[in-house]
Formats: sequence, C-alpha cells, structure tokens
Amino acid sequence: MDNENECWLLCPICTSKTRIRVRSDTVLVNFALYCPKCKHETIINVENMNMSIVKEPDALMRSQTTQPII
Repeated sequence: MDNENECWLLCPICTSKTRIRVRSDTVLVNFALYCPKCKHETIINVENMNMSIVKEPDALMRSQTTQPII
C-alpha cells in the first residue's frame, strides 16, 4: 500500500493520532471518531482526505420536550 495515498485521522480536539486510517478514496459520512487520548467522540465527515466536523444541535432535556404527568 502506498503511504502517500493514506493518512491517520487526527483528533480535532487534541490533535493526537486516532486509530483510524483513511485512504484517498475513503468517504465517511456522520462517522463517530473516538480519541483514545482525550476520550472525546466527535461526529465527522471525510471526503478526498478532508475532514469536517458535523455540528449537531444539542438535544433538549427530556423535561422540556414532554408534558408533566398529572
């Protein structure tokens, strides 16, 4: 395998190397990238060896979404 066509994904939070390696033809959509060093999980997209972080809205608390039981 040619090393020029593959690279390790770096954590977007601490910039350390993760356990995931991608090739130039790899496409990831809504991938949960876990960093073993900082213990964070980030949702990412990867296409053409370019990583972008998916911004998801925070979930509402359960008490805000349901009616109280009477």
